[in-house]
Amino acid sequence: MSARTANCPNCGAPIQFRWSSAVQTTCEFCHSILVRHDVDLTKVGEVADLPADSSPIQIATEGIYRNKAFQVVGRILYEYEQGGWNEWHIVFSDGASGWLSDAQDEYAVSFQATPPEPLPPADQVERGQKALWNGVRYEVTCLTRARYRGVEGELPFEYWDKADRLFVDLRAADGRFATIDYSHTEPLLFLGEAVEFDDLHLKNARQFEGWS
Repeated sequence: MSARTANCPNCGAPIQFRWSSAVQTTCEFCHSILVRHDVDLTKVGEVADLPADSSPIQIATEGIYRNKAFQVVGRILYEYEQGGWNEWHIVFSDGASGWLSDAQDEYAVSFQATPPEPLPPADQVERGQKALWNGVRYEVTCLTRARYRGVEGELPFEYWDKADRLFVDLRAADGRFATIDYSHTEPLLFLGEAVEFDDLHLKNARQFEGWS
């Protein structure tokens, strides 16, 4: 297997990687979830059909963030009692990757960060707690328990068949935000900011009836 192409071990369909560092991808033909180990692809599960989505973003959508071009290569879909949201995996022209959150017409871009000290266990987090990361002071504003619905495309880590997990949102006085993701064995920290849809200058977006 080259850095960019392979064949699905389940159905034999060609797999084309948009991002050479992808760890996981999904076969567009048989919906197998495939994990990449060196030169081999291994089927680890199968994704069910994802529900209809009203987002204009899709795999292969392109955009601009802080004057850097990016392309959408993957997606994780979550739902919770008040709705759902997409986490789109985006890859920049320099090879860096991040996430574009898409929830009820609100958008944010974030990047995984390394906290200076271990993150607190899920059962020790509550609203109002403070944290200091990269010189910015954040405060816990929301705790959301969400259900994993499915994945598509390429991801930077193995991710499938998840149970309900806690997501902790924090806000800073200058508008920046942070999220602690407890869906992994070791919680992950993401730092980012809200963005306006028009400022992303999206191309290859989904079109809906009535759009001009």
